[in-house]
Amino acid sequence: MAEDILDNWEKKSAEHQKQYKQFLHRADKNAVLKKLPDLHDAAFEKIDCLNCAACCKNYSPRFKTPDIKRISKYLKMRESVFIETYLTLDNDGDYVGKSKPCAFLGEDNACNIYDQRPSDCSRFPYTDEDVILKRPVITLKNSSFCPIVYYVMEGLLAK
Repeated sequence: MAEDILDNWEKKSAEHQKQYKQFLHRADKNAVLKKLPDLHDAAFEKIDCLNCAACCKNYSPRFKTPDIKRISKYLKMRESVFIETYLTLDNDGDYVGKSKPCAFLGEDNACNIYDQRPSDCSRFPYTDEDVILKRPVITLKNSSFCPIVYYVMEGLLAK
């Protein structure tokens, strides 16, 4: 892949949304899953999430019950107080962060609860798992604000 793949990536991603959608709809699952580890690793070698943090600034993960238990224990808070302080229910009935940016995002774009973060955060941007194909709407959305998803999608299209 060309070194300048990330130049103006947001504009290119917007222009390529239709291609991404068609690709995700028609993709050979096994072939894609075979390519993902290398593309995922290459993306993380080129892109430092701490330079971006768009995910933490603009979106919230789901906080599942195990996440709530673990994080509230880490913060030495009762679960009910943690929920009341930091979370709200979304339209799907999932707990999500009350505020944007994320209450746990530091000024240096680092997560203040990194080792305890929600599983959605540790898995994001899902570029090394089948979520990229199983949830194409999420993949398309993520490709519009996450340079790693953009990089992986461009790599999948190029191969």
